[in-house]
Amino acid sequence: MPPRRPTLKKSLCAIERAFADIAALAEALSGRVRDAERGSGRATAAKPRRKLTITPKRRAQLKLQGAYMGFMRQLKPAQRARVRAVKEKRGFEAAIALEERIAKG
Repeated sequence: MPPRRPTLKKSLCAIERAFADIAALAEALSGRVRDAERGSGRATAAKPRRKLTITPKRRAQLKLQGAYMGFMRQLKPAQRARVRAVKEKRGFEAAIALEERIAKG
């Protein structure tokens, strides 16, 4: 017996179902695209940053640390070790004073 061919009505129903599936997928995809567009607008806008408040005491510490590091870059390894030891014992101020004496000659 030869294979039966689907009837015209069944073929049309199958095509209509396929188009309905395609339409549903397209609708879902367009919804995702809309969500992505909305989300990308928020992602490009920078979050407001927390304003840093530095106390005068902290600012003075940072200034001392910067001076110390700036002088340390100019010293040779043996001199650095000497200055580092002074900093550990007596603090940044004493270390900076020693660095200045070494740098002058």
